[in-house]
Amino acid sequence: MSLRRQTVSLAGPTGADPLRCEEYGYGLGRPTGVLVLKYRSATVLEFGESREDFLHQLYWSPDGMLSARHGAQAQFVGPREAFWAHRAVTHEVRAADRQTVYRICLREVPAALGGLRAGAVSVAPEAARLIEAIARPGHDEAAALEARARIMAGVTPASPEPAGHPGSGTGFALAVVRELSHNPGESVRLDEWAERLHVSVKTLQRDFEREFGMPYSRVRTKLRLRTSRALLETRPVSEVARRVGYSSPSAFITAFVKEYGCTPGRYSAR
Repeated sequence: MSLRRQTVSLAGPTGADPLRCEEYGYGLGRPTGVLVLKYRSATVLEFGESREDFLHQLYWSPDGMLSARHGAQAQFVGPREAFWAHRAVTHEVRAADRQTVYRICLREVPAALGGLRAGAVSVAPEAARLIEAIARPGHDEAAALEARARIMAGVTPASPEPAGHPGSGTGFALAVVRELSHNPGESVRLDEWAERLHVSVKTLQRDFEREFGMPYSRVRTKLRLRTSRALLETRPVSEVARRVGYSSPSAFITAFVKEYGCTPGRYSAR
């Protein structure tokens, strides 16, 4: 198994740390093989327009948001999800600075993703753990190939609706965050989410505190600002502010400075 073309570019301050890429291949050349590329850089990572005729690809980051595009469709995915691209589907993926990105290259399609050309997919906790485990030196090949099968089983289509959970009293905050990660500019209030999920506002508030240790408004702000950093290198501040849900560039700049201690201009190319 080999990559026909791999385009990864960097954008950021002059003199920033170079891109680091580690490659881990197991069973290469066989349908059941897997190639894992682990990237990290001090600057923004951009996987430029890519079309791999022989390989399906899964992009996952455990510590930040990914901005992905295929055709006219653009979306964001968070750490509990990944971006899937079927072979021969042209796509682009971007990550913010100081973010780790795993690019898993496969010849087989995970059973649950049959028919999906590209888009956000859910990654089970065990699958996420195993991706990180096989992207380390000295991992046994037989164990890695067994892990690959479990990773494949742990990748499923993302739920299109935030209200996909029954009224069990758990998972509500995660459902909201998953929806916000796809559209961080969403302006839905907490009480509106509660109504969609058929739970009380207090129940949803408690779930946010339990899952994230902070209220909904803070989670949404952090998500918006983390997402903005994957866009600033190629988009003007005014456009980024609008896309991540701020009513004005000044409001966005104020929130950004409070969170990161610098203005978005440090990251923006425009």
